[in-house]
Amino acid sequence: MVRALVGVWLFAGCRVDEIRRLELDCVTWDEGHDEQSGEAYPVCLLRVPANKTCGPFTKPVDSVVGQLIEAWKLVRAPQPDITDRKTRQRRQHLFTHRGQLVGGGYLNDHIIPAPCAKAGIPMRDSRGALTSHRARATIATQLLNAREPLTLADLQQWLGHKPPSSTRHYAAILQRTLTAAYKKADYFARNVRTIEVLIDRDRIRNGAAADGQP
Repeated sequence: MVRALVGVWLFAGCRVDEIRRLELDCVTWDEGHDEQSGEAYPVCLLRVPANKTCGPFTKPVDSVVGQLIEAWKLVRAPQPDITDRKTRQRRQHLFTHRGQLVGGGYLNDHIIPAPCAKAGIPMRDSRGALTSHRARATIATQLLNAREPLTLADLQQWLGHKPPSSTRHYAAILQRTLTAAYKKADYFARNVRTIEVLIDRDRIRNGAAADGQP
C-alpha cells in the first residue's frame, strides 16, 4: 500500500485529498502508438475523484503508477464500502486499511519523513517545508519545461484546475526559477570577460589596431 501511495504521490500530480479518495478501480489501461515507429505502448489512465474545483476526470499517468496500484490490489484485504465525503456515496476506496481511509496527515507525517531521513535530506528547503503538495507542483513545472512541453490549457486539464490562473501560477514559478538561474549563471558577464581576454580592446580604442599592430 505504501509503495502504491508513494507512486501516486510522486507521479500522478494529485492533491492529497484526491489521493486518499481514489476509488478501488481508478486505473484503466489503453494502448497508444509511437508516431514515428508505430510501435504500441501501454497507456495508464487514472480516474481522479471530484475535487474542490471540478468533477471527476480521467488523465494519463506514468505506467508505474498503474503497476504499483495493481500490485497493491493483489494483496489488499477485503474492505467495506466507505462514504465519500464529497459525493456522499458509498464506494470501495483504494487506500483503506482496517475499514478506514489512510489519515489526512499520513503522507506529510509518516511517508515523506522516511525517505528524507534515509537520504539525509532536511524536511525544509528554500521554498519551505516538504509537503504532499510539493510533488504536484514539481511535476507541473517539469511538464511545462519538458522538451515537448504541455500547453497551459493541457496542463490545466491534467491538474484538474477550473480557473486558468491556478495553472499560470506554475508558469510563474518556472519563470522566476529560470530568471534566478540565468542571473546566477552570469552568462553575459562571463562572455564579456572572455572577449577582454581574446581581444585587446585598448589597442582598438587608441587606434593601434588600425595601424596594423596585433
